[in-house]
Amino acid sequence: MSIWKKPITLELVNPRNARTAVGHLGIEITEIGDDFLVGRVPVDERTVQPFGLLHGGVSVVLAETLGSVGAYYSSPEGHTAVGLDINANHLRSARSGWVTATAKPVHIGRTTQVWQIDMVNDEGLPTCTSRITMAILAPR
Repeated sequence: MSIWKKPITLELVNPRNARTAVGHLGIEITEIGDDFLVGRVPVDERTVQPFGLLHGGVSVVLAETLGSVGAYYSSPEGHTAVGLDINANHLRSARSGWVTATAKPVHIGRTTQVWQIDMVNDEGLPTCTSRITMAILAPR
């Protein structure tokens, strides 16, 4: 059963990221399932730190992007979602290719949501795991 309470498609979600930090970093949503989202970020000159590794902050931006999109589209019409807390454990570096993340809800409540975001490199090895708590704001 689908968790989405608002219409959600790749054609709706990805254009909203143009001309934002998400678009600048090359982050894209690639798949929408009944209860998950998949997105990815390139490991390139926009996203690496001075030692040539994917910047840890970029992994957090990817996690927050997926958690925010998931929380927004799984909240009731007229509601919005904002981040309250995020953490990330960096498990393995990435030097090239793509880092792909899958976001799944841990808890979808009336006023808060918790999302788990797991990231892997092109070989499928874990690079980072993150959890975000979102506040769900009712219309004013």
